[in-house]
Amino acid sequence: MTHLETKIANDSMIADLHQAFAAFREANDERLAQIETRLGVDTLTEEKLSRIDLALDETKSRLDRLSLDFARPRLGGELDSPHGREHKSVFCHYMQTGEASGLKALEAKAMSRASGPDGGYLVPVPAEREILRRLAKLSPIRAIASVRAISTQSLRRAYSTTGPAAGWVAEADPRPQTNNQQIADMNFPAMELYAMPAATQSLLDDAAVDIEQWIADEVQVAFAEQEGAAFVSGDGVNKPKGFLAYTTVADSSWTWGNVGYVATGVAGAFATTNPSDTLFNLVYALRSGYRQNGKFVMGRKAQSLVRLFKTTTGQYLWAPPTSADAPATLMNFPIVEAEDMPDPAANSLSIAFGDFERAYIVVDRIGIRVLRDPYSAKPYVLFYTTKRVGGGLQNFEAIKLLKFSVS
Repeated sequence: MTHLETKIANDSMIADLHQAFAAFREANDERLAQIETRLGVDTLTEEKLSRIDLALDETKSRLDRLSLDFARPRLGGELDSPHGREHKSVFCHYMQTGEASGLKALEAKAMSRASGPDGGYLVPVPAEREILRRLAKLSPIRAIASVRAISTQSLRRAYSTTGPAAGWVAEADPRPQTNNQQIADMNFPAMELYAMPAATQSLLDDAAVDIEQWIADEVQVAFAEQEGAAFVSGDGVNKPKGFLAYTTVADSSWTWGNVGYVATGVAGAFATTNPSDTLFNLVYALRSGYRQNGKFVMGRKAQSLVRLFKTTTGQYLWAPPTSADAPATLMNFPIVEAEDMPDPAANSLSIAFGDFERAYIVVDRIGIRVLRDPYSAKPYVLFYTTKRVGGGLQNFEAIKLLKFSVS
């Protein structure tokens, strides 16, 4: 698809999305009028609203897929140096034939430790970079979190639980002794994530097939799905720790190391009277320094609920995206749709709000490795592809949760 064709398709889908939301507003206003006049909602109106709500989600999903496909460059033109071209050549030869002598010689020359005994061979840098770039598009939390590359097993960071001691004094006044800061250690280990795509030998022998491109296409979705689940609710055992896996407390009782939440006041639902007040409470539970870069994170079911909310002047709080690469917004804050967020239910933590770049960190260990296995699933050739990734909360002040509970 050409750039012009993609732009036309994007513009068409944006128009469809705004048209669908206009129909949604009209149907919901009709539903509200029925509640006020007849003390009940017509079944046909509810069904119509539900169909339009589903159409909104489907149109936004198609728009996201089209934007991702268009932003996906070919890997063939991204070789940075003679070393990069040599790496690509011997890597593709290994993928096609299993002959690893070229890779061994190349890695010995580079004094690399990422050889066969470490579980495979490093993919060329352009392919690794492209896989990580695609993950940032597909994995919603990675796209908004802080990402750090490391070359060791884990990232260790020190933080102060009490904040630095400070005060005002005159130029000639004595400086009072300050209390010692309480320093604690944060550790973010990189865990092994794997995918095992399969190929036929005829595919590998086809000179028209870009092997690096094929690997990137095969593993991107598998990696993104596993990462997405772990960054949200992973327990930290052989996987990253998700932001919902930390101890949660009512925001009025918040202390460092916990995640504060605001309750909706009703188990499994928003309050029937002024339900949007809870969202305002959630937003303003966050300090202003974090609120400026705040984003909502929620699943489709939670988003379908907040689409109904209006201001006292009748304006809807939810707004569709204004362009192909822009998100929908809620109260003018971007919405990040994460399928791994729990649906609203009793005591569920279904909506998060925060400055995720400062709240959550993703740790990537440099290097994606591939091990060729032509034996385990004959006549197919398996490619055991691994990367190491970790994650966790690095700033407990920068995120708040909405809990669908009484208190």
